[in-house]
This record gives sequence, structure tokens and C-alpha cells, in this order.
Amino acid sequence: MFPDVNDQLAVIRRGVAEIFPENELVEKLKRSKAQNRPLRIKYGIDPTAPDVHLGHCVPIRKLRHFQDLGHQAVLIIGDYTAMVGDPSGKDETRRMLSHDEVLAKAKTYIQQIGKMLDMSKVEIRHNGDWFSKMTFQDVVRLAAKITVSRILERDDFAKRLAEQAPISLHECLYALMQAHDSVMIRADVELGGTEQKFNLALGRDLQRDAGQEPQICLTFPILVGTDGVRRMGKSLGNYIGIAEPPKEMFGKLMSIPDAAMRMYFELATDLPMADVGRLLAGHPRDAKVALAKAIVARYHSAEAAEREAAEFDRVFSQRLMPQSIPSVEIPAAELKDGKLAIVKLITRCGFAKSNSEARRLIVQGGVTLDGQTLTDPQADVPVKSDTVLQVGKRRFARIRVE
Repeated sequence: MFPDVNDQLAVIRRGVAEIFPENELVEKLKRSKAQNRPLRIKYGIDPTAPDVHLGHCVPIRKLRHFQDLGHQAVLIIGDYTAMVGDPSGKDETRRMLSHDEVLAKAKTYIQQIGKMLDMSKVEIRHNGDWFSKMTFQDVVRLAAKITVSRILERDDFAKRLAEQAPISLHECLYALMQAHDSVMIRADVELGGTEQKFNLALGRDLQRDAGQEPQICLTFPILVGTDGVRRMGKSLGNYIGIAEPPKEMFGKLMSIPDAAMRMYFELATDLPMADVGRLLAGHPRDAKVALAKAIVARYHSAEAAEREAAEFDRVFSQRLMPQSIPSVEIPAAELKDGKLAIVKLITRCGFAKSNSEARRLIVQGGVTLDGQTLTDPQADVPVKSDTVLQVGKRRFARIRVE
């Protein structure tokens, strides 16, 4: 049923920052193969936002790798941990979410995660199934399993203490809650980002205390966003959502810095690293096209990837207009002498959320109207049907005056 242990390890190690302890993982894999028993691979998600991006997908893709190797994926929906909010890597207390908010976001998460996992074989558990039944005495017993000094060893808490930033007491419970999840589902392996190492290691302690064999912990690098510097995040505007249209996804991937490509290839695709090395040794644009095609094909289809690659070449290499440009209707009553303020036109087309953002785009030289670059953010521009507004390299709108 299971591949050779060394073959499994080759798949498991790709893109992993740390496996601890690795020797124990080897023993678990050997025993699993000998007993024909799948390991239980845990990954927990806290649905605190409605969309899944490529950064979220790094450990989820590894969960799929374990599935393909014959092991049991166990997905923890943190409907109770999400209400607390994971303080890992945060420099301030997060807003507490209501249970209804979390459950609404969880539906979207599961739909999008279905693009990566074989959901028919995923064991889905909500940690509210056990935390909602705990009495206050149970909470006290759980809290007794860790000291305040150890909690304060965490880098994020130590930093906040040094900066005299507040740490709420409920945040200190988060690591215990995540660790307790491992006890409740008897995890063999847990996956998480490098900032999760404290929580994952605590899971080993609580399992040992419960008389269970401690889990193996796999941590993953943090995928940088499209800026190539900061971690991918929606609030930073540098994310690539897996539910985004193929055109948007392809364009964003073509915009990442060359230096970030190796990380994206390793963490976000299954292309063999030998092939990746050959691609990166060639022309950066060709490598980036291969990267974008691989990711778009994964979350949409191979046909969509080929279509967007051809369209990208048409628009940016051959300097031609896209074959399909979305239309935006502008009521004739809004025009004065056939003109409209350029900032208002940009916001009406959805290319900026405010007039100030629209003005910045113009000043940066990223706005053209019928092929002419606009430089005056105070200008009123002539607007008629079939006028084409372009903002940046990828966004186009064909105006319809009604």
C-alpha cells in the first residue's frame, strides 16, 4: 500500500524548513508500512478571512502529498481557536471573532481547499466539538499543563513585553488549544509554518502527558508575496488568491521579482527541482511563464494556463490590446461637455478605491486613455463609447456611455 520509506521521505522533505525529530518520523513511516496503517497527518486552519491564498497552500499541499502517499489527512477547522486568534508572529492582539463569523468563513475555506485535497478522503474535525463541552474546571486543568515563564519564552510575546505592548490572557491559551487538538485526534504528524514551532512542540508535550506517542512536527518557510519581501497577505495587497480568475492569477505571478521564483517553484508547484534548476538557468521570463502556467493549471486547468500565457504574450510582448476587455457603463448624465474627471473614471472602473489612490496611479505614470499616458491627476478627460482605459500593465476597461 505504501511506497518505500526513502521514496516517501523524498516527497515529504521537499519545501520543508524543519522536521523534528526526523529520526522519529523515519521510525513511524517504517512501522506504518510494516503494519499497513496510515499515519494521521494533522493540519489546522483558523477561518479568520474568507479567501485562501498561495501562502496558505504551502502546508495544505504537503497534506495532499501525504494523502498521495497513502496516509490519512485530518483537517482541523479551528472554530474555537479562531475566536481566540493565533498570536504567532503578531505584534498586537487580534480582534476576537464571533462563532458565527468563523463558521461562515469556514465554508469558503473548505470549498477552496477542495482544489488541493481529495476531500472524499479527508477527516474533517471542528475543535469546537471538544472545547464547547469543557467546563471551567477543565480549562483550569489544561492551563496547568504549562508555566507562564514558558509561554513568555515565545518570540512574539517576548518582543511585545520588551516593547511594553499588551498581551491579553486569552492569547496565552491559544498554544494550549492547538496542542490539545493533537491529543484529541491522536495526531502522528502535524504541519505548520515556522512561526508555529512553539505550538507544534507543545502538542508533543501534551500527547506525551496523555500517554500517547508524540507527533512529528513539520514546519514550512513563509511564502513571500508578490513584492518578494513581505509574507503574503491580503492586508498587504501582495497576495495571490487561489480562487482568483486565471487572468489575474497569471498576471500577478508574472509580476513577482526574479529572486522569488525558486521559492515559488519549490513551495507552490510539483515541478521536479532538477527541471526548476534548468528553467532558472535560462531566461527569467521563460522561467516565470513556466511558473505561472504550472500554478494556474493547478488551480484552474491546463487549458486556462495555455490561454493566459498566449494572451500575456499578445498584450505584453507584442504590445497589443487584450482580445477581451470588460465593459464599464458611464451614464451620459455624469459627463460635462463630454468629459469626466480622470480620478472619477478610474474609481468608477474599479481600478482604485479612492480618489487619492487614483491620483497616485496617475502620478506614477501607470494610466493611459486610448494609448495616451495621462500625467495630470486634476484633468477632465473626453469620454465616449469604446474609449479604453488602462491602469498598470494588466487592467483594462472599455467605456460604454449610456
